[in-house]
Amino acid sequence: MTGYYTDQLTPAEVSTFGNVFGRVAMNVEAVLLGKADVVRFALTAMFAEGHLLIEDVPGVGKTTIARAIAASVQGQWRRIQFTPDLLPSDVTGVTIFNQGTRTFEFHPGPVFANVVIADEINRASPKTQSALLEVMEEAYVTIDGVRHAVPRPFLVVATQNPIEMDGTYRLPEAQLDRFLMRISVGYPSEAVEVDVVRGAVGGRSVEALRPVTDTETISRMILLAQRVYIAPPLYSYMVSLAAATREVPEVRVGVSPRGAIALTRAAQVLALSHGRGYVVPEDIKALVEPVYAHRLVMSPDAALRGRSSVAALRDVVEAVSVPRPGAQNETPPAALPVHSGPPAPQYGYAQGVQGQPQHAGQR
Repeated sequence: MTGYYTDQLTPAEVSTFGNVFGRVAMNVEAVLLGKADVVRFALTAMFAEGHLLIEDVPGVGKTTIARAIAASVQGQWRRIQFTPDLLPSDVTGVTIFNQGTRTFEFHPGPVFANVVIADEINRASPKTQSALLEVMEEAYVTIDGVRHAVPRPFLVVATQNPIEMDGTYRLPEAQLDRFLMRISVGYPSEAVEVDVVRGAVGGRSVEALRPVTDTETISRMILLAQRVYIAPPLYSYMVSLAAATREVPEVRVGVSPRGAIALTRAAQVLALSHGRGYVVPEDIKALVEPVYAHRLVMSPDAALRGRSSVAALRDVVEAVSVPRPGAQNETPPAALPVHSGPPAPQYGYAQGVQGQPQHAGQR
């Protein structure tokens, strides 16, 4: 995708996506009260064909999000309780010899579902954790040399408790990089918590949710999101944010190109959920922390000082110049697309910046 393409979204397609996204979000928010932003991020991950890591204390609704999404789209969901004795075949499935037919038969594991809940993923061994790598990246599982496709849409919602670390295995960077986002749910406000308790007593639960769409419709909406227009300077902005993280002295490993691709896909979905067929800088800035922060590996010295990846990323966002509508572009677009609603603004960098954002290391 270059930013110069002709397959533009029509006003009807933009409206259709917004209606589907809104109905699913409202349905999920019926059981996850007071967490509209969390629900929007979770749905953004699904429509961007990414995966979600939720890091929070027990009892705040991490599993409820995944179950509510599956119920809303009439999809299958499976829960895998990760433990130290869990084997990779317990996740992906296994081939068993059938003595009656004298053939080998594949018995799919719980990963073959639309929404897979990997509960307390950091309690399993690294060998078992790595069983998710292929399926999260390619939506396939290879068993005995045979590839098996998982259903679409496919969303892995992994949870981990950041407080209780005894008997856990830290997720390696290769595993963390597979997650489109890392978010936290957080405690509800006191007023919302009263409603949560009252609803639980009154019988409000995920089991009572009715589907508002189906998986086939979600698959079509995923394809629509991939056609959202991104102006060339905004591509440069997202890449510059990633590149700037690699120049910060206290960051040992910065954001990889996979991270920049993830931000691109998430920004397309978020823009379309707001009724726009094009991305604006506000979409990128809203997503940069949940998409980029967990991909940073801080240096030992920074970790000893208590410097977090979130704090380092916020400094990077402040240092990198944001393209502005109407500013002079380095290369003017050859053809501007026609969008529903207001035309897509043309972004560039102000004169004197010479078309390049200022990196954190250049302050």
